[in-house]
Amino acid sequence: MSRADNPGPSGRGTGRRKSAGRRRGPELTATRITVLVLIALAIILIAENTEDIEIRLVVPVVTMPLYLALLLMFLIGGLAGALALRLRNR
Repeated sequence: MSRADNPGPSGRGTGRRKSAGRRRGPELTATRITVLVLIALAIILIAENTEDIEIRLVVPVVTMPLYLALLLMFLIGGLAGALALRLRNR
């Protein structure tokens, strides 16, 4: 690619090359790394706890694998956090 391929305001080339359509990926910030580590820890915790447990839901008693109960609480917590963030930004 020559300078003439990317002319500047004066009509002459600027010497800068055009990007070949590449986009930079998302930056790995400390916050994103922390979130990824917490998600990995949650997945490990869920995977390590597979025995059946009894959970009392106000009146009924439900028997289910512990990993399903943990996964359910993880999802409910994520939804509650997303809702709180959305309401805070209004």
